Amino acid sequence: MTQPHDPPALPDRLSVDPRSPHHVAEVFQHDIGIRFNGKERFDVDEYCVSEGWVKVPAGKTLDRKGRPLLITLKGTVEAFYKPA
Repeated sequence: MTQPHDPPALPDRLSVDPRSPHHVAEVFQHDIGIRFNGKERFDVDEYCVSEGWVKVPAGKTLDRKGRPLLITLKGTVEAFYKPA
């Protein structure tokens, strides 16, 4: 029998981009959610709970390297694991 392992603690700052120093691959093995100003957001690329900001894509705009252009929104950030 296999024991279900507990997910790792969510970091204060997390990025979806694997090139970022704030990317933690173990966290993405579980389904996580971000609540920003009381509403769940599904388009967050990076967040910081202690500083109170999230980075989201600015529409379909791309930077010169072909990645989405990100804007920073400030507010109350809450990260959580979604139930299975």
